[in-house]
Amino acid sequence: MQGITKEFPGVKALEDVTLTVEEGEIHAICGENGAGKSTLMKVLSGVYPYGTYDGDIVFEGEVARFHSINESERAGIVIIHQELALVPHLTVAENIFLGNERRGRTGLINWNRANHEATDLMNQVGLHENPLTPVSQLGVGKQQLIEIAKALSKEVKLLILDEPTAALNDVDSAHLLDLLRSLKKRGITSIMISHKLNEIESVADTTTVIRDGKTIEQLDMSEADVDQDRMIRGMVGRDLEHRYPAHEPHIGEEVFRVKDWTVYHPTQQDRVIIEDASFFIRAGEVVGLAGLMGAGRTELAMSLFGRSYGRAHSGTILKDGKELHLRTVSDAISAGIAYVTEDRKKYGLNLIDNVRRNISAAALFKLTRNGWVNGNEELKVAEEYRQSMNIKTPTVMQTVNNLSGGNQQKVVLSKWIYTDADVVILDEPTRGIDVGAKYEIFTIVNRLAAEGKAVLVISSELPELLGTCDRIYALAFGRITGVVDVADATQEGLMKLMTQERSAANGGAEEMEQAQS
Repeated sequence: MQGITKEFPGVKALEDVTLTVEEGEIHAICGENGAGKSTLMKVLSGVYPYGTYDGDIVFEGEVARFHSINESERAGIVIIHQELALVPHLTVAENIFLGNERRGRTGLINWNRANHEATDLMNQVGLHENPLTPVSQLGVGKQQLIEIAKALSKEVKLLILDEPTAALNDVDSAHLLDLLRSLKKRGITSIMISHKLNEIESVADTTTVIRDGKTIEQLDMSEADVDQDRMIRGMVGRDLEHRYPAHEPHIGEEVFRVKDWTVYHPTQQDRVIIEDASFFIRAGEVVGLAGLMGAGRTELAMSLFGRSYGRAHSGTILKDGKELHLRTVSDAISAGIAYVTEDRKKYGLNLIDNVRRNISAAALFKLTRNGWVNGNEELKVAEEYRQSMNIKTPTVMQTVNNLSGGNQQKVVLSKWIYTDADVVILDEPTRGIDVGAKYEIFTIVNRLAAEGKAVLVISSELPELLGTCDRIYALAFGRITGVVDVADATQEGLMKLMTQERSAANGGAEEMEQAQS
Protein backbone atom coordinates (compact mmCIF):
# COMPACT_ATOMS: atom_id res chain seq x y z
CA MET A 1 0.00 0.00 0.00
CA GLN A 2 1.60 3.28 -1.15
CA GLY A 3 0.72 6.82 -0.09
CA ILE A 4 -2.72 5.90 1.30
CA THR A 5 -4.71 8.93 2.49
CA LYS A 6 -8.28 8.65 3.74
CA GLU A 7 -10.44 11.47 5.06
CA PHE A 8 -13.76 11.59 6.90
CA PRO A 9 -15.72 14.80 7.58
CA GLY A 10 -13.46 16.90 9.79
CA VAL A 11 -10.91 14.09 10.31
CA LYS A 12 -7.92 12.87 8.28
CA ALA A 13 -7.81 9.21 9.35
CA LEU A 14 -4.82 8.21 7.18
CA GLU A 15 -2.08 10.41 5.72
CA ASP A 16 0.42 9.06 3.19
CA VAL A 17 0.55 5.61 4.83
CA THR A 18 2.87 2.98 3.37
CA LEU A 19 2.62 -0.74 4.18
CA THR A 20 4.75 -3.52 2.71
CA VAL A 21 3.89 -7.16 3.41
CA GLU A 22 5.98 -10.09 2.17
CA GLU A 23 4.31 -13.21 0.83
CA GLY A 24 3.96 -15.97 3.41
CA GLU A 25 4.70 -13.85 6.50
CA ILE A 26 2.69 -12.94 9.57
CA HIS A 27 2.65 -9.14 9.62
CA ALA A 28 1.38 -7.31 12.70
CA ILE A 29 0.03 -3.76 12.80
CA CYS A 30 0.01 -1.94 16.11
CA GLY A 31 -0.86 1.57 17.19
CA GLU A 32 -3.01 3.51 19.61
CA ASN A 33 -6.77 3.60 19.20
CA GLY A 34 -7.65 6.07 16.47
CA ALA A 35 -4.24 5.62 14.81
CA GLY A 36 -5.94 4.33 11.64
CA LYS A 37 -5.17 0.60 11.73
CA SER A 38 -8.69 -0.66 11.03
CA THR A 39 -9.30 2.11 8.49
CA LEU A 40 -6.17 1.02 6.57
CA MET A 41 -7.36 -2.58 6.46
CA LYS A 42 -10.84 -1.50 5.33
CA VAL A 43 -9.18 0.32 2.44
CA LEU A 44 -7.19 -2.80 1.56
CA SER A 45 -10.22 -5.12 1.70
CA GLY A 46 -12.60 -2.93 -0.34
CA VAL A 47 -14.84 -1.87 2.57
CA TYR A 48 -13.81 1.65 1.54
CA PRO A 49 -13.91 1.31 -2.27
CA TYR A 50 -11.45 2.68 -4.79
CA GLY A 51 -12.11 6.36 -5.32
CA THR A 52 -12.83 7.13 -1.65
CA TYR A 53 -9.10 7.30 -0.80
CA ASP A 54 -5.85 8.46 -2.39
CA GLY A 55 -2.89 6.19 -3.05
CA ASP A 56 -2.28 2.77 -4.58
CA ILE A 57 -2.69 -0.85 -3.58
CA VAL A 58 -0.32 -3.28 -5.29
CA PHE A 59 -1.19 -6.96 -4.80
CA GLU A 60 0.94 -9.72 -6.35
CA GLY A 61 2.67 -7.17 -8.57
CA GLU A 62 -0.47 -5.59 -10.00
CA VAL A 63 -2.31 -2.39 -9.04
CA ALA A 64 -5.58 -3.37 -7.36
CA ARG A 65 -8.68 -1.17 -7.44
CA PHE A 66 -11.34 -2.88 -5.37
CA HIS A 67 -14.84 -1.41 -5.58
CA SER A 68 -16.32 -3.87 -3.07
CA ILE A 69 -15.48 -6.64 -0.61
CA ASN A 70 -16.55 -9.19 -3.22
CA GLU A 71 -13.84 -7.96 -5.58
CA SER A 72 -11.10 -8.17 -2.94
CA GLU A 73 -12.25 -11.66 -1.93
CA ARG A 74 -12.11 -12.81 -5.55
CA ALA A 75 -8.49 -11.64 -5.56
CA GLY A 76 -7.83 -13.71 -2.41
CA ILE A 77 -7.95 -10.99 0.27
CA VAL A 78 -10.30 -11.79 3.16
CA ILE A 79 -10.85 -9.66 6.26
CA ILE A 80 -12.20 -10.90 9.61
CA HIS A 81 -13.50 -7.95 11.60
CA GLN A 82 -13.30 -7.60 15.38
CA GLU A 83 -17.10 -7.89 15.54
CA LEU A 84 -17.61 -11.32 13.99
CA ALA A 85 -19.91 -11.41 10.95
CA LEU A 86 -21.78 -14.64 11.74
CA VAL A 87 -25.53 -15.27 11.78
CA PRO A 88 -26.22 -16.86 15.19
CA HIS A 89 -29.32 -18.85 14.19
CA LEU A 90 -27.74 -20.46 11.12
CA THR A 91 -25.62 -23.60 11.33
CA VAL A 92 -21.84 -23.71 11.16
CA ALA A 93 -21.96 -24.95 7.54
CA GLU A 94 -24.50 -22.31 6.51
CA ASN A 95 -22.28 -19.58 7.96
CA ILE A 96 -19.11 -20.88 6.34
CA PHE A 97 -20.66 -20.79 2.87
CA LEU A 98 -22.95 -17.79 3.31
CA GLY A 99 -22.81 -15.87 0.02
CA ASN A 100 -20.57 -18.60 -1.37
CA GLU A 101 -23.07 -21.48 -1.36
CA ARG A 102 -22.23 -24.96 -2.67
CA ARG A 103 -24.72 -25.60 -5.45
CA GLY A 104 -25.60 -28.71 -7.41
CA ARG A 105 -26.27 -29.03 -11.14
CA THR A 106 -29.83 -27.75 -10.78
CA GLY A 107 -28.68 -24.56 -9.04
CA LEU A 108 -30.08 -25.65 -5.69
CA ILE A 109 -27.81 -25.88 -2.66
CA ASN A 110 -26.18 -29.27 -2.27
CA TRP A 111 -26.34 -29.66 1.53
CA ASN A 112 -24.44 -32.94 1.61
CA ARG A 113 -21.55 -31.32 -0.22
CA ALA A 114 -21.73 -28.19 1.96
CA ASN A 115 -21.71 -30.17 5.22
CA HIS A 116 -18.90 -32.43 4.02
CA GLU A 117 -16.72 -29.50 2.91
CA ALA A 118 -17.52 -27.59 6.12
CA THR A 119 -16.31 -30.56 8.18
CA ASP A 120 -13.06 -30.63 6.18
CA LEU A 121 -12.53 -26.87 6.66
CA MET A 122 -13.25 -27.14 10.39
CA ASN A 123 -10.69 -29.93 10.69
CA GLN A 124 -8.14 -27.64 9.03
CA VAL A 125 -8.63 -25.00 11.73
CA GLY A 126 -8.84 -27.49 14.61
CA LEU A 127 -12.57 -27.16 15.23
CA HIS A 128 -14.33 -30.44 15.93
CA GLU A 129 -18.04 -29.68 15.86
CA ASN A 130 -21.09 -30.95 14.00
CA PRO A 131 -21.56 -28.72 10.91
CA LEU A 132 -25.31 -28.67 11.70
CA THR A 133 -24.74 -26.98 15.08
CA PRO A 134 -26.23 -23.46 15.31
CA VAL A 135 -23.44 -20.90 15.77
CA SER A 136 -25.27 -19.39 18.77
CA GLN A 137 -24.44 -22.56 20.74
CA LEU A 138 -20.68 -22.04 20.34
CA GLY A 139 -18.33 -19.81 22.31
CA VAL A 140 -16.48 -16.81 20.91
CA GLY A 141 -13.24 -18.77 20.44
CA LYS A 142 -14.94 -21.36 18.24
CA GLN A 143 -16.81 -18.65 16.34
CA GLN A 144 -13.45 -17.05 15.52
CA LEU A 145 -12.30 -20.38 14.05
CA ILE A 146 -15.48 -20.53 11.94
CA GLU A 147 -14.58 -17.13 10.49
CA ILE A 148 -11.13 -18.47 9.53
CA ALA A 149 -12.71 -21.62 8.01
CA LYS A 150 -14.99 -19.28 6.06
CA ALA A 151 -11.93 -17.43 4.75
CA LEU A 152 -10.26 -20.70 3.74
CA SER A 153 -13.39 -21.64 1.75
CA LYS A 154 -12.75 -18.54 -0.39
CA GLU A 155 -9.21 -19.70 -1.27
CA VAL A 156 -7.62 -16.92 0.77
CA LYS A 157 -4.12 -15.70 -0.07
CA LEU A 158 -3.99 -12.75 2.33
CA LEU A 159 -5.91 -13.09 5.61
CA ILE A 160 -6.57 -9.91 7.63
CA LEU A 161 -7.52 -10.32 11.29
CA ASP A 162 -8.65 -7.29 13.30
CA GLU A 163 -8.09 -7.89 17.03
CA PRO A 164 -8.58 -11.68 16.67
CA THR A 165 -7.88 -12.52 20.32
CA ALA A 166 -9.51 -9.49 22.02
CA ALA A 167 -12.46 -11.50 23.35
CA LEU A 168 -10.65 -14.86 23.79
CA ASN A 169 -9.24 -16.50 26.90
CA ASP A 170 -5.59 -17.59 27.07
CA VAL A 171 -6.23 -21.12 25.79
CA ASP A 172 -8.28 -20.01 22.78
CA SER A 173 -5.77 -17.23 22.04
CA ALA A 174 -2.87 -19.69 22.03
CA HIS A 175 -4.80 -22.01 19.71
CA LEU A 176 -5.52 -19.18 17.29
CA LEU A 177 -1.87 -18.08 17.20
CA ASP A 178 -0.81 -21.68 16.51
CA LEU A 179 -3.33 -21.74 13.66
CA LEU A 180 -1.75 -18.62 12.14
CA ARG A 181 1.63 -20.35 12.27
CA SER A 182 0.19 -23.41 10.48
CA LEU A 183 -1.43 -21.22 7.82
CA LYS A 184 1.98 -19.60 7.29
CA LYS A 185 3.46 -23.04 6.55
CA ARG A 186 0.79 -23.42 3.84
CA GLY A 187 1.94 -20.17 2.24
CA ILE A 188 -0.99 -18.05 3.44
CA THR A 189 -0.01 -14.49 4.35
CA SER A 190 -1.60 -12.93 7.43
CA ILE A 191 -1.98 -9.35 8.64
CA MET A 192 -2.92 -9.13 12.31
CA ILE A 193 -4.05 -5.98 14.11
CA SER A 194 -3.56 -6.42 17.84
CA HIS A 195 -3.10 -4.49 21.07
CA LYS A 196 -1.64 -7.56 22.78
CA LEU A 197 2.05 -6.84 22.31
CA ASN A 198 3.14 -10.14 23.87
CA GLU A 199 1.22 -11.99 21.14
CA ILE A 200 2.75 -9.82 18.42
CA GLU A 201 6.17 -10.55 19.87
CA SER A 202 5.56 -14.30 19.82
CA VAL A 203 3.96 -14.74 16.39
CA ALA A 204 4.82 -11.85 14.02
CA ASP A 205 7.69 -11.77 11.52
CA THR A 206 7.33 -8.04 10.89
CA THR A 207 5.44 -5.26 12.67
CA THR A 208 4.33 -1.92 11.26
CA VAL A 209 3.70 0.83 13.81
CA ILE A 210 1.09 3.48 12.97
CA ARG A 211 0.56 6.69 14.93
CA ASP A 212 -1.93 9.50 14.21
CA GLY A 213 -2.73 8.11 10.76
CA LYS A 214 0.91 7.88 9.64
CA THR A 215 3.42 5.06 9.26
CA ILE A 216 6.08 5.46 11.97
CA GLU A 217 8.31 2.45 11.36
CA GLN A 218 8.46 -1.16 10.21
CA LEU A 219 10.18 -3.52 12.65
CA ASP A 220 11.90 -6.84 11.95
CA MET A 221 10.79 -8.89 14.95
CA SER A 222 13.89 -11.13 14.74
CA GLU A 223 16.20 -8.24 15.67
CA ALA A 224 17.50 -8.30 19.23
CA ASP A 225 16.56 -4.70 20.08
CA VAL A 226 12.90 -5.09 19.02
CA ASP A 227 10.72 -5.74 22.07
CA GLN A 228 7.46 -4.52 23.63
CA ASP A 229 9.06 -1.32 24.93
CA ARG A 230 10.28 -0.48 21.43
CA MET A 231 6.77 -0.99 20.02
CA ILE A 232 5.23 1.15 22.77
CA ARG A 233 7.73 3.93 22.08
CA GLY A 234 6.67 3.92 18.43
CA MET A 235 2.96 3.79 19.26
CA VAL A 236 2.82 6.63 21.79
CA GLY A 237 5.84 8.69 20.71
CA ARG A 238 7.53 8.36 24.09
CA ASP A 239 8.77 5.80 26.60
CA LEU A 240 5.97 4.50 28.80
CA GLU A 241 7.92 3.81 31.97
CA HIS A 242 4.89 2.54 33.85
CA ARG A 243 2.10 0.63 32.11
CA TYR A 244 -0.33 1.70 34.84
CA PRO A 245 -0.61 5.06 36.63
CA ALA A 246 0.56 5.24 40.24
CA HIS A 247 -2.30 4.55 42.64
CA GLU A 248 -2.07 5.77 46.21
CA PRO A 249 -5.13 4.43 48.06
CA HIS A 250 -7.05 6.47 50.62
CA ILE A 251 -9.54 3.85 51.76
CA GLY A 252 -12.50 4.81 53.90
CA GLU A 253 -15.56 3.08 55.33
CA GLU A 254 -17.40 0.21 53.70
CA VAL A 255 -19.77 1.40 50.95
CA PHE A 256 -21.01 -1.74 49.19
CA ARG A 257 -21.49 -5.32 50.36
CA VAL A 258 -22.95 -8.39 48.70
CA LYS A 259 -23.89 -11.40 50.88
CA ASP A 260 -24.75 -14.94 49.75
CA TRP A 261 -25.78 -13.80 46.26
CA THR A 262 -27.18 -16.63 44.12
CA VAL A 263 -28.42 -16.40 40.53
CA TYR A 264 -29.97 -19.02 38.24
CA HIS A 265 -29.64 -19.26 34.47
CA PRO A 266 -32.37 -17.28 32.64
CA THR A 267 -33.69 -20.29 30.67
CA GLN A 268 -32.17 -23.47 32.17
CA GLN A 269 -34.29 -23.91 35.27
CA ASP A 270 -31.95 -25.81 37.61
CA ARG A 271 -28.62 -24.34 36.47
CA VAL A 272 -26.93 -22.16 39.10
CA ILE A 273 -24.67 -19.49 37.56
CA ILE A 274 -23.65 -17.59 40.72
CA GLU A 275 -23.65 -19.41 44.06
CA ASP A 276 -23.43 -17.73 47.48
CA ALA A 277 -21.12 -14.92 46.32
CA SER A 278 -20.03 -12.50 49.06
CA PHE A 279 -17.72 -9.50 48.82
CA PHE A 280 -17.41 -5.86 49.89
CA ILE A 281 -15.88 -2.61 48.62
CA ARG A 282 -14.86 0.43 50.68
CA ALA A 283 -14.85 4.11 49.75
CA GLY A 284 -11.78 5.03 47.70
CA GLU A 285 -10.95 1.37 47.06
CA VAL A 286 -10.35 -0.31 43.70
CA VAL A 287 -11.29 -3.98 43.97
CA GLY A 288 -10.55 -6.48 41.20
CA LEU A 289 -12.57 -9.52 40.16
CA ALA A 290 -10.50 -12.20 38.41
CA GLY A 291 -11.85 -15.29 36.71
CA LEU A 292 -11.57 -17.37 33.57
CA MET A 293 -14.07 -17.04 30.74
CA GLY A 294 -17.31 -18.72 31.84
CA ALA A 295 -16.60 -18.22 35.55
CA GLY A 296 -19.61 -15.90 35.85
CA ARG A 297 -17.96 -12.48 36.31
CA THR A 298 -20.21 -10.57 33.88
CA GLU A 299 -23.26 -12.51 35.04
CA LEU A 300 -22.51 -11.51 38.64
CA ALA A 301 -22.10 -7.84 37.73
CA MET A 302 -25.23 -7.70 35.56
CA SER A 303 -27.36 -9.51 38.13
CA LEU A 304 -26.36 -6.97 40.78
CA PHE A 305 -27.15 -4.10 38.41
CA GLY A 306 -30.93 -4.21 38.62
CA ARG A 307 -31.18 -7.94 37.90
CA SER A 308 -30.08 -7.41 34.29
CA TYR A 309 -29.14 -11.09 34.10
CA GLY A 310 -30.65 -14.32 35.35
CA ARG A 311 -33.63 -15.19 37.53
CA ALA A 312 -34.49 -16.48 41.01
CA HIS A 313 -32.03 -14.03 42.57
CA SER A 314 -31.40 -14.45 46.28
CA GLY A 315 -29.05 -12.89 48.80
CA THR A 316 -28.48 -9.40 50.15
CA ILE A 317 -27.10 -6.17 48.65
CA LEU A 318 -26.11 -3.48 51.13
CA LYS A 319 -25.04 0.10 50.41
CA ASP A 320 -23.89 2.29 53.27
CA GLY A 321 -25.26 -0.37 55.63
CA LYS A 322 -28.81 -0.27 54.22
CA GLU A 323 -30.32 -3.15 52.26
CA LEU A 324 -31.17 -2.43 48.63
CA HIS A 325 -33.95 -4.06 46.59
CA LEU A 326 -32.88 -3.51 43.00
CA ARG A 327 -35.40 -4.97 40.57
CA THR A 328 -34.63 -2.81 37.53
CA VAL A 329 -31.75 -0.86 36.01
CA SER A 330 -33.57 2.34 36.98
CA ASP A 331 -33.56 1.16 40.61
CA ALA A 332 -29.80 0.59 40.42
CA ILE A 333 -29.13 4.02 38.92
CA SER A 334 -31.33 5.69 41.54
CA ALA A 335 -29.40 3.84 44.26
CA GLY A 336 -26.10 5.26 42.98
CA ILE A 337 -24.75 2.20 41.18
CA ALA A 338 -23.18 2.33 37.70
CA TYR A 339 -22.23 -0.57 35.41
CA VAL A 340 -19.85 -0.12 32.46
CA THR A 341 -20.57 -3.15 30.29
CA GLU A 342 -17.91 -5.35 28.66
CA ASP A 343 -19.73 -5.01 25.31
CA ARG A 344 -19.80 -1.27 24.76
CA LYS A 345 -21.18 -1.54 21.22
CA LYS A 346 -24.13 -3.75 22.15
CA TYR A 347 -25.07 -2.51 25.62
CA GLY A 348 -23.05 0.62 26.35
CA LEU A 349 -23.67 2.98 23.45
CA ASN A 350 -26.24 4.09 20.92
CA LEU A 351 -23.86 3.91 17.98
CA ILE A 352 -26.05 5.89 15.57
CA ASP A 353 -26.43 8.81 17.98
CA ASN A 354 -23.89 11.51 18.85
CA VAL A 355 -21.47 11.89 21.74
CA ARG A 356 -23.68 14.49 23.42
CA ARG A 357 -26.75 12.28 23.73
CA ASN A 358 -24.79 9.19 24.71
CA ILE A 359 -23.19 11.02 27.63
CA SER A 360 -26.54 12.27 28.96
CA ALA A 361 -28.49 9.04 28.34
CA ALA A 362 -28.30 7.54 31.86
CA ALA A 363 -28.94 10.80 33.72
CA LEU A 364 -31.54 12.71 31.72
CA PHE A 365 -33.32 13.37 35.04
CA LYS A 366 -30.55 15.89 35.81
CA LEU A 367 -31.30 17.81 32.61
CA THR A 368 -35.08 17.61 32.57
CA ARG A 369 -37.63 20.13 33.77
CA ASN A 370 -41.37 19.67 33.24
CA GLY A 371 -40.68 16.78 30.88
CA TRP A 372 -38.31 18.73 28.60
CA VAL A 373 -34.56 18.21 28.22
CA ASN A 374 -32.50 21.39 28.45
CA GLY A 375 -30.51 21.02 25.22
CA ASN A 376 -28.10 23.86 25.99
CA GLU A 377 -27.22 22.36 29.36
CA GLU A 378 -26.84 18.91 27.76
CA LEU A 379 -24.42 20.37 25.21
CA LYS A 380 -22.45 22.10 27.97
CA VAL A 381 -22.18 18.91 30.02
CA ALA A 382 -21.04 16.86 27.01
CA GLU A 383 -18.40 19.45 26.12
CA GLU A 384 -17.08 19.44 29.69
CA TYR A 385 -16.67 15.66 29.58
CA ARG A 386 -15.09 15.80 26.11
CA GLN A 387 -12.36 17.99 27.56
CA SER A 388 -11.95 16.41 31.00
CA MET A 389 -11.94 12.84 29.64
CA ASN A 390 -9.78 13.75 26.63
CA ILE A 391 -12.30 12.32 24.14
CA LYS A 392 -10.69 12.78 20.73
CA THR A 393 -13.46 14.13 18.53
CA PRO A 394 -13.79 17.51 16.83
CA THR A 395 -17.31 18.01 18.22
CA VAL A 396 -19.74 16.36 20.64
CA MET A 397 -22.18 16.20 17.71
CA GLN A 398 -19.98 13.51 16.14
CA THR A 399 -21.66 10.11 15.73
CA VAL A 400 -20.22 7.69 18.31
CA ASN A 401 -19.76 4.95 15.69
CA ASN A 402 -17.07 7.11 14.06
CA LEU A 403 -14.90 7.16 17.20
CA SER A 404 -12.08 4.75 17.99
CA GLY A 405 -12.60 2.04 20.60
CA GLY A 406 -10.71 3.90 23.30
CA ASN A 407 -12.71 7.08 22.75
CA GLN A 408 -15.97 5.13 22.69
CA GLN A 409 -15.02 3.69 26.08
CA LYS A 410 -14.41 7.20 27.41
CA VAL A 411 -17.92 8.17 26.27
CA VAL A 412 -19.37 5.18 28.18
CA LEU A 413 -17.39 6.14 31.28
CA SER A 414 -18.54 9.76 30.95
CA LYS A 415 -22.15 8.61 30.78
CA TRP A 416 -21.90 6.75 34.08
CA ILE A 417 -19.71 9.28 35.88
CA TYR A 418 -22.38 11.90 35.09
CA THR A 419 -24.92 9.87 37.11
CA ASP A 420 -22.90 10.67 40.29
CA ALA A 421 -22.81 6.98 41.25
CA ASP A 422 -21.09 5.94 44.50
CA VAL A 423 -20.43 2.38 43.28
CA VAL A 424 -18.87 1.93 39.83
CA ILE A 425 -18.59 -1.55 38.27
CA LEU A 426 -16.22 -1.70 35.29
CA ASP A 427 -16.49 -4.88 33.20
CA GLU A 428 -13.42 -5.35 30.97
CA PRO A 429 -12.90 -1.56 30.73
CA THR A 430 -9.81 -1.85 28.50
CA ARG A 431 -10.90 -4.62 26.13
CA GLY A 432 -9.76 -3.89 22.57
CA ILE A 433 -7.91 -0.68 23.36
CA ASP A 434 -4.20 0.14 23.20
CA VAL A 435 -1.62 0.66 25.94
CA GLY A 436 -1.82 4.46 25.76
CA ALA A 437 -5.61 4.48 26.04
CA LYS A 438 -5.43 1.87 28.84
CA TYR A 439 -3.22 4.22 30.82
CA GLU A 440 -5.81 6.98 30.38
CA ILE A 441 -8.69 4.69 31.42
CA PHE A 442 -6.91 3.64 34.62
CA THR A 443 -6.04 7.27 35.34
CA ILE A 444 -9.81 7.86 35.29
CA VAL A 445 -10.31 4.85 37.60
CA ASN A 446 -7.80 6.35 40.05
CA ARG A 447 -9.63 9.68 39.85
CA LEU A 448 -12.90 7.94 40.76
CA ALA A 449 -11.24 6.24 43.74
CA ALA A 450 -9.71 9.53 44.86
CA GLU A 451 -13.22 11.02 44.86
CA GLY A 452 -14.28 8.32 47.34
CA LYS A 453 -16.10 6.04 44.89
CA ALA A 454 -16.17 2.29 45.46
CA VAL A 455 -14.80 0.74 42.25
CA LEU A 456 -15.04 -2.88 41.08
CA VAL A 457 -12.86 -3.79 38.07
CA ILE A 458 -13.45 -7.03 36.15
CA SER A 459 -10.60 -7.98 33.81
CA SER A 460 -9.28 -11.03 31.99
CA GLU A 461 -5.77 -9.57 32.11
CA LEU A 462 -4.21 -10.37 35.47
CA PRO A 463 -1.35 -7.84 35.09
CA GLU A 464 -4.02 -5.12 34.84
CA LEU A 465 -5.60 -6.16 38.11
CA LEU A 466 -2.23 -6.48 39.83
CA GLY A 467 -1.17 -3.08 38.54
CA THR A 468 -4.31 -1.12 39.43
CA CYS A 469 -6.26 -2.71 42.32
CA ASP A 470 -6.03 -2.70 46.11
CA ARG A 471 -7.60 -6.13 46.64
CA ILE A 472 -8.55 -8.90 44.20
CA TYR A 473 -11.34 -11.48 44.49
CA ALA A 474 -11.17 -14.68 42.43
CA LEU A 475 -14.24 -16.31 40.90
CA ALA A 476 -14.41 -19.94 39.69
CA PHE A 477 -17.46 -21.86 38.51
CA GLY A 478 -19.79 -19.19 39.87
CA ARG A 479 -18.26 -19.14 43.36
CA ILE A 480 -15.87 -16.65 44.94
CA THR A 481 -12.87 -18.76 45.88
CA GLY A 482 -10.64 -16.26 47.64
CA VAL A 483 -9.50 -12.67 48.12
CA VAL A 484 -5.95 -11.32 48.33
CA ASP A 485 -4.37 -7.95 48.98
CA VAL A 486 -2.55 -6.83 45.87
CA ALA A 487 0.74 -6.63 47.80
CA ASP A 488 0.52 -10.39 48.38
CA ALA A 489 -0.96 -11.34 45.01
CA THR A 490 0.78 -13.12 42.13
CA GLN A 491 -0.51 -14.31 38.77
CA GLU A 492 0.21 -17.90 39.78
CA GLY A 493 -1.68 -17.57 43.06
CA LEU A 494 -4.68 -15.95 41.38
CA MET A 495 -4.74 -18.60 38.67
CA LYS A 496 -4.81 -21.30 41.34
CA LEU A 497 -7.89 -19.66 42.89
CA MET A 498 -9.48 -19.11 39.45
CA THR A 499 -9.26 -22.83 38.62
CA GLN A 500 -10.37 -24.14 42.02
CA GLU A 501 -13.03 -26.84 41.84
CA ARG A 502 -16.34 -26.42 43.66
CA SER A 503 -15.48 -28.74 46.57
CA ALA A 504 -12.26 -26.86 47.27
CA ALA A 505 -14.00 -23.54 46.69
CA ASN A 506 -16.34 -24.19 49.61
CA GLY A 507 -13.47 -24.35 52.07
CA GLY A 508 -11.77 -21.32 50.48
CA ALA A 509 -14.96 -19.28 50.74
CA GLU A 510 -15.40 -20.16 54.42
CA GLU A 511 -11.82 -19.10 55.19
CA MET A 512 -12.33 -15.89 53.25
CA GLU A 513 -15.55 -15.05 55.12
CA GLN A 514 -13.77 -15.57 58.44
CA ALA A 515 -10.92 -13.30 57.31
CA GLN A 516 -13.34 -10.58 56.16
CA SER A 517 -15.36 -10.67 59.36
